[in-house]
Amino acid sequence: MTTAATIPFTDQALEAALRDLRVAAPPSVGFGALVEAGLADCYAAIETPLGAAFVAWNGRGVSWVSPAGDRRTFEDRFREAVGRDIAPAEELPARLRRAIARRLSGERRVRIPLDLRGHTPFEVAVWTKALEIPRGEVRPYGWIAAEIGRPRAVRAVGTALAHNPVPLVVPCHRVVRSDGMIGQYSMGGPDAKRRVLASEGLDTRWLEAEAAAGKRFTGSDTTHIFCHPTCRDARRVTDRHRVSFPNLRAAAAAGYRPCKHCRPVALAAA
Repeated sequence: MTTAATIPFTDQALEAALRDLRVAAPPSVGFGALVEAGLADCYAAIETPLGAAFVAWNGRGVSWVSPAGDRRTFEDRFREAVGRDIAPAEELPARLRRAIARRLSGERRVRIPLDLRGHTPFEVAVWTKALEIPRGEVRPYGWIAAEIGRPRAVRAVGTALAHNPVPLVVPCHRVVRSDGMIGQYSMGGPDAKRRVLASEGLDTRWLEAEAAAGKRFTGSDTTHIFCHPTCRDARRVTDRHRVSFPNLRAAAAAGYRPCKHCRPVALAAA
């Protein structure tokens, strides 16, 4: 006779089996217990640079972020996309609310658990790399592709960022098109992306003007180091000592070394 202890049942298999159940949970299993187990989610509204947003979470972490709107529409979209039940709550747990506020204020190292089940390792790698981009700075799609070891997957990086289920918490707004222009944004398009970046202190009109003029990298003629234009080191260079380059080849030909903070040389692989 086979005992339950001998059945190789992974967490993923258990979750799939539970989702396929066709009977309601017994009354003794409250909705809160399902949320804590990651089998259902709660959501509440928070304020962001784009106004109110709904944040969904469960015992595993934050699972969904989108602009606040009609609650029924949000719940229906969540159930269809994620496959779990969801219910409103008065507010986020205090610790999670504080952590998200700190993340939005620019603290990259604050820990916010994320529930990214159902997404591919490639997507998770893209979103995890986006977390490394400092507040008020941007990097192109090709930079992320090269940094995660997939330099030819530039277009796939853009697709993964468009499908980021937790925007703002994972700052996909800090990734721009490979030509330096702003690009699209799942939380409301390019204008919303500009608003979020502006709230972080970035002059997006200047950024796009630089890109349109072909100024892709910024160097200092005193250090002979070049950076992405929004890198904190590049922004300290005065006009007198600023040198612009259209590409990596031009910077290298002029004898400039890549910045160790923003790592523009990664783009050579892409």
